[in-house]
Amino acid sequence: MPTLTIDGDVASPATFSFDDLAALDQSMQVVDVSRIDPKRQGDAVTLAGLLSRVQPKPSVKYITLHASKDDFHASIPLEAVQDRAMLIYRLEGGPLPEKAGGPVRFYIPDFAACHTAEVDECANVKFVDRIELTAERGHDNRPQDEKQHAALHENESQ
Repeated sequence: MPTLTIDGDVASPATFSFDDLAALDQSMQVVDVSRIDPKRQGDAVTLAGLLSRVQPKPSVKYITLHASKDDFHASIPLEAVQDRAMLIYRLEGGPLPEKAGGPVRFYIPDFAACHTAEVDECANVKFVDRIELTAERGHDNRPQDEKQHAALHENESQ
């Protein structure tokens, strides 16, 4: 069963299975993400809720999203997303399928409202299996220009 690991500069590193995510308190659950964004489907847990479980150290400034399936990594300022972001993990009652970005898809509703160049559309990372919290910016291999961005999305459609 795919899992999500949250580690780095935290008091209590943790690994969450699908069942663990589904068992989190209702206050951490976002039922039917399509109510927020009609282009998205599934159920999610809030990033803030997960952070409360691992207890980031006061020095943490960055969240790095790791997707080992496609070796994609994005490191963004935690403050910009900690109260907005969610992790989509369930679709139609079961685990989020890979074709939908599973096991977990990091999603920032209205990412432009974060008002930072480090939070862009590519910070909505699919296939997330690890989240690392750090004081400094972590590994980030997102496209740096429009040509790289177009190439990334060209590869996705093949």
